[in-house]
Amino acid sequence: MSLQGKHIVLGVTGSIAAYKSAILTRLLIKKGAEVQIVITPAGKEFITPVTLSALSGRPVISEFFASGDGSWHSHVDLGLWADLMIVAPATAATIGKMAHGIADNMLITTYLSMKAPVFVAPAMDLDMYRHISTQRNIEKLKNDGVRIIDATEGELASHLEGKGRMEEPENIVAILEQILSTGNDLNKKKIMITAGPTYERIDPVRFIGNFSSGKMGFALAEECASRGAEVILITGPTMLSATHPNILRVNVESANEMYDAALKIFPQMDGAILSAAVADYRPEQMREEKIKRSGKEKFSLSLIPNPDIAASLGKIKKPGQLTVGFALETNNEESNAMKKMEEKNLDCIVLNSLNDKGAGFGHDTNKVTILSRDGEKQSFSLKSKNEVAKDIIDTAFGLLESGKV
Repeated sequence: MSLQGKHIVLGVTGSIAAYKSAILTRLLIKKGAEVQIVITPAGKEFITPVTLSALSGRPVISEFFASGDGSWHSHVDLGLWADLMIVAPATAATIGKMAHGIADNMLITTYLSMKAPVFVAPAMDLDMYRHISTQRNIEKLKNDGVRIIDATEGELASHLEGKGRMEEPENIVAILEQILSTGNDLNKKKIMITAGPTYERIDPVRFIGNFSSGKMGFALAEECASRGAEVILITGPTMLSATHPNILRVNVESANEMYDAALKIFPQMDGAILSAAVADYRPEQMREEKIKRSGKEKFSLSLIPNPDIAASLGKIKKPGQLTVGFALETNNEESNAMKKMEEKNLDCIVLNSLNDKGAGFGHDTNKVTILSRDGEKQSFSLKSKNEVAKDIIDTAFGLLESGKV
């Protein structure tokens, strides 16, 4: 019963492979899951709701409104109820509607309301599957954070041989088991993440900033969201995009703007990961007009401190609220990081040094050491920032699960 108590929304569309949905439903139920089936009108032409309802033990949902009494089926409630949604089989039409948000049936509105991870198992003839529009829509769904369970090769409904067969139900269940057992450990937790640089304006065209790309913070946001968390990502100026539907992005420019957003959001969060490279100082006065160069005289700039986001959150954090900080150091790395952790009341701090090749700003890789308040220290080798994000989340939220926060 590896899926015991898990809530799964199964979307069924108008494909000959809909018969596999019956097998998939039966296997999920045997694993202990609760399955709510949402079927498109075309799907009912291939398999009856009576069959699927008998297998799932729940009424099958197809229309927005129940016939006769005016009651309606809440796609919003389904989005909150589910631990996972899978559309299997997914036709080219449904994939296109999902990719472009065309909410003309109950399945698509449920998808648009979904807070949990979403999977799609395509099923169609080989020409449709390899058509540029279908592949473009699949890529768009991937970029939106939807996970594609790729079609397999074999004999199709047209009796042609090629790629387009829906993956077998047994293999789909194995994939879902793996995700729900190891990759959904932050389910429904609310996590705030800060990322990127801040820009402190000197005049309308110039600013004080740093070389942060935001890659580490965005990787952390994607990792948390993929594990089931609801993420609010407060980011300074960056060209990066957040793809997972569970990430709410808040754009800011200056340290003061990030400070205001963080203090407003943090009280409702289970934890905060403060990976942004916030400017320590800003110009005392921002000039209203562009500063002109005249002659060769020196130009001086008076700077004042910015508010300390980490320290401010450390003062208001409640028992059970996790705060994770970052320290980018060039000398006395561990002692400086430990001091920062204590001063700002952080539960752990992620240390990286500019002395390590491939670590720090702008790189796709990072090399970190994680220090915690109880004296534990874990050092990791140089890895991609996506892999580093996994190490940080495993370590930091391990402290929360063990009651050390």
